[in-house]
Amino acid sequence: MMMKVMEMMESQTDNDSAPLSVSLAIQLLTSPAVFGSLSLSEAARIVDFMKPAQYDSGDCFIQEGDAADTGFMALIIEGEVIVENIVVDSFSPITTAILGPGSLVGEMGLLDNGPRSASCTAATELYCATLSRNDFYTLLVKEPAIGAKLMLGVSIRITERLRETARKLKLYAKMCQSMRAEMDQVIR
Repeated sequence: MMMKVMEMMESQTDNDSAPLSVSLAIQLLTSPAVFGSLSLSEAARIVDFMKPAQYDSGDCFIQEGDAADTGFMALIIEGEVIVENIVVDSFSPITTAILGPGSLVGEMGLLDNGPRSASCTAATELYCATLSRNDFYTLLVKEPAIGAKLMLGVSIRITERLRETARKLKLYAKMCQSMRAEMDQVIR
């Protein structure tokens, strides 16, 4: 099956573009920043269930609020992704992260059917390996131990983001309190 995925990934790229490297995807999945608890053979099994995706610079491939196209996550193989959230009005997104090779986007889409929580736009030509929710469920059935490790890794990443968001909200609340105090002094 590994050879089939490699052929598929390589056949879906043209001669002018960099091929999605199965070995690079495996290495990225086993890196401490992604899922350091995976062995190379476990990562290879996960890659067997992934499909290549290529986006041109400027392509928005995950749209905040989208409730229809939520069933996949992407491992960035090559290129950069701008992650944005709309916080003030519907016309002013704020960049919350710029992610590169080895980063995952859309992981919550593997676990629920909720709308996307951020927009992801290719900042450069982008090559990814995607895992759909359906393929993730198939992995869980066929390889339960590997699927459980993947689910644990995704859960840890989501928890880290939640803690970081809570930290930012506390900082924001302190800034608002300080601004309110300064405004009260000016008004008096």
